[in-house]
Amino acid sequence: MKQILLIATGGTIASAPTEQGLTPALDEKQLLSYLPDLSSLCQLTGISVMSIDSTNMNPARMGILAQTIAQNYDRYDGFVLAHGTDTMAYSAAALTVMLRHLGKPVVLTGSQIPIEAQDTDAKKNLFDAICFACEAVRGVFVAFDGKIIHGAHATKCRTRSRDAFASINFPVIAHVENGLAAYTQQIQQTAFWHRMHEKTADSFCAQPELCRDVFVLKLFPGMRTEIFDYIRQNFRGVVIESFGIGGIPNEQPDLLGKVQELAQAGLAVVVTTQCMYAGLHLHIYAVGKSLAKQKIIVAGDQTTEFLVMKLMWALAHFDSVDAVKKYMETNGDQK
Repeated sequence: MKQILLIATGGTIASAPTEQGLTPALDEKQLLSYLPDLSSLCQLTGISVMSIDSTNMNPARMGILAQTIAQNYDRYDGFVLAHGTDTMAYSAAALTVMLRHLGKPVVLTGSQIPIEAQDTDAKKNLFDAICFACEAVRGVFVAFDGKIIHGAHATKCRTRSRDAFASINFPVIAHVENGLAAYTQQIQQTAFWHRMHEKTADSFCAQPELCRDVFVLKLFPGMRTEIFDYIRQNFRGVVIESFGIGGIPNEQPDLLGKVQELAQAGLAVVVTTQCMYAGLHLHIYAVGKSLAKQKIIVAGDQTTEFLVMKLMWALAHFDSVDAVKKYMETNGDQK
């Protein structure tokens, strides 16, 4: 029988009302008390590693999550993290890069409504996550509203709806109904389907170190250029959300020139798009083509959440911008 570890971190799923508003209050035992008997499915154990609103998630705490999985890796067949929704996509992205050669499922879930509330979505989400953690797959996933999403492609796109998360530029992995995972036809037609099921030949390890010297810059019409000088002086890497398929203004003001200055100064400059779907394509317009000739990291169709955590990890583990660029532009273990 599968051994599953539930790791509680707080979030809405574990919150209770107070005079100040909803606050995380329930531990792993209280969360488990709301679930049906799962003894026919798995042996379930729980621990609490923190009790926070997920807006307070940070790289150090993400490292604790990775280290907790590593410390318990040999004793369990799968892991479920009860996590707040606001930064769940960032934590899923971080664990995707931190947990090297992962050979088991790690499933993050949470809820829009606390588990104690009558109309909560927490019980279903937690049950679905536990069911998927029993699957013979490997990787980091998000389970929410019946969908299983790859950890590198999850984005929270709705603030209140139960259908809070979307899978960006990648098929939904599966849908969970009545405790059974039905894999989508789209995912079964990808190369990832085989990698998700194959055993990894390399030994698992956790590498939780992240570099916090990263800035995210969203372009807007009329942006002043001084911000680029500040970034150059204070950060090692930047993720720039450009317009459309990679457009960066090159006149009045010349932001393109400032981006080039960042790259020439040795920063890891990642260019992505503000658009959620279809990704970056620099070779269509003139402003994009000139950018592609620089030492710029091209994001392709990766989400901003994944790019941020991936860049933090790369800057902590590679010495040269060339090595960071190679890593950032390849999928590696992420797909």
